[in-house]
Amino acid sequence: MNKKIKAVIFDMDGVLIDAKDWHYDALNKSLAIFGLEISLHDHLSTFDGLSTGQKLKMLSKMYVLPEMLHGFINDMKQQYTMDITHQLCKPMFHHQYALSKLKEEGFQLAVASNSIRNTVKVMMEKSSLMEYLSFYLSNQDVAKAKPDPEIYNLAINKLGLKPKECVIVEDNENGLKAARASGAHVLKVESIYDVNYDNIKQFINEVGK
Repeated sequence: MNKKIKAVIFDMDGVLIDAKDWHYDALNKSLAIFGLEISLHDHLSTFDGLSTGQKLKMLSKMYVLPEMLHGFINDMKQQYTMDITHQLCKPMFHHQYALSKLKEEGFQLAVASNSIRNTVKVMMEKSSLMEYLSFYLSNQDVAKAKPDPEIYNLAINKLGLKPKECVIVEDNENGLKAARASGAHVLKVESIYDVNYDNIKQFINEVGK
């Protein structure tokens, strides 16, 4: 085992779970009741990686969306997300292989997601990745969600490690900002298919020299 790197912390959506479109579809389904919609361009350029609460605050500034409706829309969105998750979230062999192999080699593994706790729990269980994790963190475990680095700082502290002993795997701009600000090594991936054992191990060996 590479002695310098001791843990790998994963973002979830777009990294371990192909759920970006699920969140997008679920939120738009909830917003449609009020005649609102987030365009795909805005989703990719502005909202990607933010929590639902953060997205709704931004939408209230952009449109006539009273803040008193946020709780209702959030609840609807979570329900739709769960419906989609139960339909589509399945184990992916290359992720199971990567995490089981890394764990076997002595690396600690954790997930730090901008999703709510229940979503992270269900997605990790349905993808059969929970057993490899030391713990998982959600946006409910911190005061400030990504792009603030709080969730990654908390994960590193929970692991009992220094930032430079950790690798964070992230995919979107807001998550990357949070990861870089934590001081850890950051592996940027384009899709869930880049998150495989060879890519992670190669990165660990490079930064651990």
